[in-house]
Amino acid sequence: MADSKTKVCLVIGAGDGVGGAIARAFAAEGLALAVTRRERHLDQLQGLAREIENSGGKAVAYGVDARSEEEMAALFDRIEAELGEIEVVVFNIGANVRFPLVETTTRVFHKVWEMACFAGFIAAREAARVMTPRGRGTIILTGATASVRGGIGYAAFASAKAGLRSVAQSAARELGPHGVHVAHVVIDGAIDGAFIRGLLGEEQAEKRLAEDKLLKPDEIAANYVWLHNQPRSAWTHELDLRPWAESW
Repeated sequence: MADSKTKVCLVIGAGDGVGGAIARAFAAEGLALAVTRRERHLDQLQGLAREIENSGGKAVAYGVDARSEEEMAALFDRIEAELGEIEVVVFNIGANVRFPLVETTTRVFHKVWEMACFAGFIAAREAARVMTPRGRGTIILTGATASVRGGIGYAAFASAKAGLRSVAQSAARELGPHGVHVAHVVIDGAIDGAFIRGLLGEEQAEKRLAEDKLLKPDEIAANYVWLHNQPRSAWTHELDLRPWAESW
């Protein structure tokens, strides 16, 4: 049975980069971690959980399809029953794909919407279900440049992320009076990690990193923790993060 004194941070989409950094940052704050990805990534996710445990924290990995209403509802119930009270929910699924408009199939468009918008709605709804009776909690939804403007080749991704932003705004207005802080984070710029290093090459990536021209996962994560710790007299509902040299 869960200890009601144990406070849990649930990170949905806890990968190698930003999601993993967010999980480590909240573990350092003393929260137990529930981290999720699709079932096929469970081995990798368990490695993250072991890393947190080896550092003195508590973490459990769950293989879940965030697009499934049934799986997500069961996940929240299981965490509350077995791990502790869910204090923070971070939705961090990306779904960033680029296709020319005429090459964007309905299947691609719908799948991207399911991953980046619909799954975020389910996460926010289930978080509200457990948080509002307690009158506290934090829900953070990860956005992107595409949340606020569409770009060439991003009809599917931009529309999904814009939809997620609207979910965040609606949820913030509805849940704030119940003591639940909802924030949307626009991450605008290239993030240091395997994908960007593959594009730039190690030498160029290291140069840009040294010049603070790449977003650093640990520094992104620090802002998520800051959002959670904000006093309710001055909540931030949207935060944008970009390197100083980013054109916007």
